[in-house]
Order: sequence, then structure tokens, then C-alpha cells
Amino acid sequence: MKRYLCITLTAIAASFSIPAAAQDSSNNYPQRSVEMVVPWPAGGGTDVIARVYAEAARNHFPQTIIVLNKPGAIGSIGVAEAANAKPDGYKVLMATPELLIAPYLGIGKATYENFIPIARINADPSAITVRTDAPWKTIEEFLAYARANPSKVTLSTSGAGAVPDIAALALQEKTGIEFNRIPYQGEAPAIQAALAGQVDATVVAPGALSAYVKADKLRILAVTSAQRVGEFASTPTFKEKGVDVVIGTWRGLLVPKGTPDNIVQQWRELTRKVSSEPKYIETLKKQNVNLIYEDGAAFTASMNRDNDLFRQLVPKLQVTKK
Repeated sequence: MKRYLCITLTAIAASFSIPAAAQDSSNNYPQRSVEMVVPWPAGGGTDVIARVYAEAARNHFPQTIIVLNKPGAIGSIGVAEAANAKPDGYKVLMATPELLIAPYLGIGKATYENFIPIARINADPSAITVRTDAPWKTIEEFLAYARANPSKVTLSTSGAGAVPDIAALALQEKTGIEFNRIPYQGEAPAIQAALAGQVDATVVAPGALSAYVKADKLRILAVTSAQRVGEFASTPTFKEKGVDVVIGTWRGLLVPKGTPDNIVQQWRELTRKVSSEPKYIETLKKQNVNLIYEDGAAFTASMNRDNDLFRQLVPKLQVTKK
């Protein structure tokens, strides 16, 4: 009887020691490097922001943040990688609005409800951009040509159902002009297609185009924001040209649902500090990235609002998988 009681008490003690060990582990976080999943290819805007963030975090985080590119299926492959990760703070997601769009396309199973929001750190519109040797100098000339040549004008986007792709479809709906959309796997290849003359124009965020605009290789004709954009203040919005297309992308950090509160708070504090880093701000502003800081609650509200928009917009525009 004594031996049985001893075994029982030992088992009970062991059952309590497991959560205690897990708690100790979370309290000592981080003990090794952390992976930041970017669900888009290297070289695009999301990848650039993630790498600049990781570099700035060195001043405030005791471990290295490794950027892990997992592109494909408008971000769903990377999202699934992060959603299925152990919720221990060692894998975080640099998310984009495609996280909200993909479920309405039947792509992937993970949704934003599988995550805890840390903060939103960027918000950008899309832009219609052509080569500088293209015959169109203004958005009016471009639209007039496209209207006179239905389905002839080719537009590269960063993926079927990605925000720029939906912006292109919204432009098509609002103007009644038929474009030939050609989705690529991310911003970088979509831009390269325009530079190489493989398409007539590209539809991506202005920040990803800044270097090519400065080098006089590309010309932005119009942006899909409510107001004109920073460095491109001379470029009109579609809205001021009478085309009511206001839609944009963003980047924000998320961790898998179930991540301990103390780790969530540590990431929120880290992101606040990184967002105030002068070098971080300077580096991204040079690339015309529109920086913001929106904490967990505000970020959640933004995602809820965008989710409502895409729930209505995606089926209406008949976005299809390509």
C-alpha cells in the first residue's frame, strides 16, 4: 500500500512539474533564434520590410531573427507554416492582407483567427506603373488605349487574388475596361516582367517600385489610395481622376494562437521599439514604405474591417485561382 501511494504521489508531482517547466521555458524566452515567416519571395516589399525589421531588432532582442521565405498560393503556404507551428514564440508571421483573401478563394485552411496579432507596421496602396519608354505619359492616356483595345493591355500582379490583383480587377469593374491580368508569384517577378517588356504595366505597391522610378526605368501613372503618396506626391490617385478605387496592402506581425501572453507582450514591446528605431525608419522611408504602428487591438479591428470588405469584394470580382 505504501509503495502504491508513493508511486501515485510521484505521478501527481510529475504531472504538475510539466506545466511548471513549460512556464519556466516561456519566462526564459527567447533561448534560441526565431524564424520570421515571409509568405512571399525574396526581393519583394514584404521581404524587404521583414529583413529591415530583423536587423533593427538586434538592438532590442537577445536572439537572431531569421527571415524564412515560404512563397506560393498567394501567401497560403507560408501562412500554413506559421499557423501550424508550435505556439512558443519561435516562429512568427509577417502577414499581408492575402491572409484574409485566400479563404474566399478556397486556398488554404488557415485564417487570421488562427493567430494573435502583434502589430501592423505598414500600409500601402497599389499603383499602375509602366516603363518610361511606354507610349502612355498619363493615366488618362493609358485607360483610353486600354478601352480602345479590350483585353489587349497586359497587367502583371503579385499573385492571383493578391491585393494588387484585386485592385486591378476593381479598376476593371469601375471603368468597364477589360484587361489581361497576368499574376506572378510575388512583387519582384511582377516588376521584372514590366521591366523586361513582357507586360504593358504592373500593379504593385509604390514602395517596391521606388528604386526603378528613381533610376528612370519605370513611371507610376496613378495610385489606389485616398490621398497622394509621399515621395510620389506628383502622381494622382484614381479617385481624383474620377475612378473610385481605394484599396491597399499592409504588413503586420502575428504569432500562432496559443502563444503565451508574456511572449505576445514581449513581441509587442519589441515591435514598438523597432518602429521607433531611426535607422529602421530611415531605411524603409528611402524605399517609400509607408510606416505606421497599430497595436494588437487596433490591428485586430483593421483586419476585421478588411475581412468584411474582401468577403464582399472577392466574390463580386470573381477572383479565380490561376
